[in-house]
Amino acid sequence: MSPLADRPAYMSNPAMRIIAYAVTALTLSVVHVVFLRFISVSSVTPDLLLILTVWISLVEGQFAGTLAGFTSGLLFDVASADVLGTNALAKTIAGFVAGYFFREGMAMQIIGSYRFLLIITLSGFLHNIVYFFFYIQPMQVSFLTFFLTYGVATTLYTTVAAVFPMLFVNRRQEW
Repeated sequence: MSPLADRPAYMSNPAMRIIAYAVTALTLSVVHVVFLRFISVSSVTPDLLLILTVWISLVEGQFAGTLAGFTSGLLFDVASADVLGTNALAKTIAGFVAGYFFREGMAMQIIGSYRFLLIITLSGFLHNIVYFFFYIQPMQVSFLTFFLTYGVATTLYTTVAAVFPMLFVNRRQEW
């Protein structure tokens, strides 16, 4: 059975997949910058672009996930007026690591199970280590305190947000 057999017909075209991922990344960037502040908990929000990067890594492979991490991170750096390159580097590493869990033809089974949440947690943890290492100013606050306050909380919040795509794929497989 072909690995593309579980995809809709329009998603079997590589150009259409890239366009769909790009539109999704743009939409998630706008949602993150404009709307996620309304569901923030102590200024901590889930990283929706990280979830998309891990999704792409599991569906398309390690190289595509790494590239998706870089482009979505750069897009978010520009959209959020953040330090240019910090998100790009962190999401590139997260996409690369998530790509290790790529299995040809098994993407939807992985995404529809608890393994997706574990991969999100691992990728999010590494993402936050890299991101917050460059984000904090050396004399402002200790790295450990800042990372525990924001890094671990952001990782957990992102993992909770990743439950929704996991359940969506799980329900879709049951139909």
